[in-house]
Formats: sequence, structure tokens, C-alpha cells
Amino acid sequence: MRGPLVAVAGAALVAPLVLAGPARADAAPYTVTPLTFTIEAGDRTCTVDADLYRPAGADADHPAPAVLATNGFGGSKSDGSTDTIGKAFAERGYVGLVYSGLGFGESGCLITLDDPAVDGRAASGLLDFLGGVRAADDGTSADFVTRDADGDPRVGMIGGSYGGAIQLATAAVDPRVDAIVPLITWNDLAYALAPNNAGARTGVTSDTPGVFKWQWANGFYLIGEGQPLLNPSLDPSRINRLDCLHFATRACETIRLLNSGRYPADRTKEMLAYARSVSPVSYLDRVKAPTLIVQGQADSLFNLNEATATYRTLKAQGTETKMIWQSWGHSGGQVPGELDLSQGNLETSHVGQRVLAWFDRYLHQNTGADTGPAFSYYRDWQSGYGTAADVPALSQSLYLSGDGKLVDNRSKVARGSRQYTNWLVPTSHSESSIAPLIGLPDPKPYDTKGTYLGWRSEPLTAPLDVVGAPKATLKVVSPKAERVQNSGDASDKLVLFAKVYDVAPDGGRKLVNRLVSPVRVPDVSRPFTVELPGIVHRYEKGHRLEFVIAASDTAYFGNRGIKPVTVLHAPEDTGVLELPVVPAG
Repeated sequence: MRGPLVAVAGAALVAPLVLAGPARADAAPYTVTPLTFTIEAGDRTCTVDADLYRPAGADADHPAPAVLATNGFGGSKSDGSTDTIGKAFAERGYVGLVYSGLGFGESGCLITLDDPAVDGRAASGLLDFLGGVRAADDGTSADFVTRDADGDPRVGMIGGSYGGAIQLATAAVDPRVDAIVPLITWNDLAYALAPNNAGARTGVTSDTPGVFKWQWANGFYLIGEGQPLLNPSLDPSRINRLDCLHFATRACETIRLLNSGRYPADRTKEMLAYARSVSPVSYLDRVKAPTLIVQGQADSLFNLNEATATYRTLKAQGTETKMIWQSWGHSGGQVPGELDLSQGNLETSHVGQRVLAWFDRYLHQNTGADTGPAFSYYRDWQSGYGTAADVPALSQSLYLSGDGKLVDNRSKVARGSRQYTNWLVPTSHSESSIAPLIGLPDPKPYDTKGTYLGWRSEPLTAPLDVVGAPKATLKVVSPKAERVQNSGDASDKLVLFAKVYDVAPDGGRKLVNRLVSPVRVPDVSRPFTVELPGIVHRYEKGHRLEFVIAASDTAYFGNRGIKPVTVLHAPEDTGVLELPVVPAG
């Protein structure tokens, strides 16, 4: 571990997820009833603490559809990120059932990272309540929820981050879910906590273990382990062994192995298998509920590539799916006019309008409701959201030249070679660290001379709008890495970090949304591709693009040992940067 302060990083898992506004003067009143449920959740019995929001006028003769929600990681039914969901939708005539996720608040059982076999089954037990199959522990029933059939409630789900993944897990195990709106959540937890942006076999998933994202992962771990202290409980189902206090054993051991910095083949395979088994990537084929995916552009925890992987999988199998790339995510990015229901802008923000229309269509079954375009994205250079029929494809190529330039034609590539060398401490800084969360200044992104290579384009003669994930094809030479890369320990493979800057005419550099692409190179003797994090950005006229590969980054583990890297260039054999460009305006 890297000290107790990293726990603060995990707090951002909860902070951005405020999803409701204060009661309006003209809003219909509602009642709130605290409830407790004893639910069979897979191989265990768990106590679930919940609040039922019942709008005035909802009864057996006048039933209303329901909205089910739970908290982000480290939260509960009572925090401002969760209980306001119940209020917001009760004000709009929906029955709300908001609960503390397993292992959080006053709910029992261990944290299993939204395992569908446990957390999904627990949520399914709450659908039994909404469908009239069972009552709460005190005998309360819900005969005022619209039903599609006996025991089948008309119900949607909404929430962010940890409260987003639970929707996909629940829809995978219970077909009664009618619509979901997962916000800023993951596709593959192995990628989210130890990303590898090279060698993907499907979506974001790679067979080569990634680069440990120690700041975020340790934040998860310490907040999870601190739950019995933050929320004292005598429930023995919330306590595991002493060295793995509050997580399920395999979840805890996965984080511990990542934190060790050593990834032997046998244990690493088991680690990746567990992380993926509790991730949507493993069960999306069972998700049939109409899904509105909302992901944040400013998000170094769950980037846009994860949402894109989920979107493409659901679309390919015929699940009704649309996607929005809003401005904010776990790394901030909130701007005026964007979804911020604490300001009461459900009806006036793009995302809020889309959520209301989604539930109107699939919960109120209003076939005339316009659920919007297949894909829309916030852009800071022009009013209104951009829209497209799909995520834009790669459409423009630039070539890495031996003189450090990015050129627009392979014939312009100058022959040459350049080298960088890593240090045993991080020498580059990209993503926002925990410093801002504890009131300390956060340095701007930087790269230390000699530990990175950069290639710059000529000044642009017209604006260039990039929407999506750039991709680089690279070939490097690293004899030391090549000698040890097949040792049987993946941590001996070469690690590097790719990113794209916007360089202004005055030389100022901007790393868009401060995103970086960690890579553990599968085989340095062969070319490899790197998918960079998705962005939505206009490079203005007169600006330059700069593509950088760096030896390290402060938010991640790096190379074991010194591994110098040389990049060779020749017109017939050079690196390529591909961009998803859309027409300006």
C-alpha cells in the first residue's frame, strides 16, 4: 500500500453522482418508508437496507412504474448521491426504491464488486418486492407498482459508477428489468484497475496483464476495508478474515496481487478471470433491457473506451442501446448546462431530457417518446451536443518521422532513430492525482527530458475535430525488455504510456482531459497497436498535435528495472497515428 491518503481518491467514486434536485413547489408530494429485506443472494443471505418512495396517489387502482437505484462505491442509500434519486423520480410520479449496496451503509454481506451472482441476485430480490412476490421484513408490500404480469413489476434502474454496473448485473440475471441507465461505469474491471491498451482481443480486454492503476485501486481498497469503521455493524456477514476485512476473499486478493507489482502467469490468469467474471464484459450477452449508456469525458477511472465496448456489444446482439458522452466523470468536468440535478435541470439538460424520455418510452410505454440519437457527445467549442449514427471511425492518419515530426504522408518520413530511458521513479505526470481532493495543488502534466519521445505536427490550417479513440501502431527496440519478457512473470514486459497533446501557437501544451494510455507491450520484437482513451476535442487552427510515448506515469506502476527504448523510422516502416475525425461544425 502507498499510505492512507490514497483512500481519498476513492471518494470521487461517489461525489459526481448527484442525480436529483430539491423538491419543487409544484411537485407531487411523496412518502418515504425505511424498509429492511432479508434476501438470498447467491450462496449467502444478506440484509438489505432500503427506502421506499411512494408518490401521492399511487395505489392498487392507480399503480405507477418503479425506479430502483443504489449507491456508488463507499456510499449508501442515505448519501446525497443516492437518496436524491428516489426523491427526483418520486416527484415525477415514479415509485422509488433506493437501497444500500451489499457491504455498504446498513446492508450486510461482503463487497463482491457487483458480482451478478451475488449483488445482481440481491437486486432481483428487491424486484420480487416491487412485483408483489414478497413483502419487506416488516410486512410492507408494494401493491401500487405497475406490473407487466404477475410478479413482474414495470421497473427501470439508474445510477452511476458502482451503482451503474449493478444495473447491468441485475439485467443479466433478471429479465424483469425494463430499462436501465448506467452512468460512468466499467466494462472490464481488469482493464479499469490495470489497463492495457495494446493487444486487445475484444473491446478493452487484453490477454496481457495491464499496468496497475495504484491510486484509484488503492482508493477502492481502503474505502472498502474501512466500511466497518465508517458504518459500525454487528452483522457478522460483513466481516471476512483479518487480512481481508470487508471484501470477498477473491476480490481482495485480486487487488493485493495487482499491488504486489509481480504478475506470475498462473496467479495473474486467475486474477484476470475473477475481475472479468464480475464485470459486464462477461455477461453482456444476457442483458436484454433497453440500455442508455452515459459516460464522462473527464474520467481517468472508467474512460470512454469502456462505454464504447459495452455499447458495441449490446448493439451487435440486438439490445436496444444508445450512448451519450457527457462532460463530467470521476475526474470532474462539470460545466454549466450539463446534467446536475442538484440544480433541478432534468428537463433542461441534454442528458436529463434523454433519461426522462428513456423511462417515458420503456416504463410508461409511450411509443411516441423520442429517445434521441444513437450517439451524442458534449463539445465545449460549440453550443449543443454533436450527434452521429455511431461512434466515428478512424479516418485520418499521421506518420511518426525520425526528425520528431508528425507528417501527413509516409513519403515525408525522415529516416532516423531516437531513444528514451526510464528511471526507477516516475518521471511523467498526466492524470489528476489525489492532491486536489485533499486541498493540495496538483501539478500540470509534465514529462521529464530523456524519459519520453514526442512527435509534433505542423500548425493546422483549419480546425480539426476529433471524436473517439485515436490509435497508434508502433514498433520499438528494447533489447533488455526482449531478453526478460518471456520470463513467465508479466511484470518483466516493457511498460510505456501513450498520449496526445494539443500544442498552442505560444508553445503551451494541453493534455485533453488529462488522459493517458498505459501499455504493457505483449512482445517488443513485433509491432503493436495502442488504443488511446476516447476524447471529444477541437484542435484549433494554428495549433499542433503532439503524440508522446513516455516511460512512466505517477498514477501507475512502471517498469521493473531500466529498459532503454529506441524508435526507428523509415518511410517504408514507421509508426502511424490514426484519428477519428468528424467534419468541423
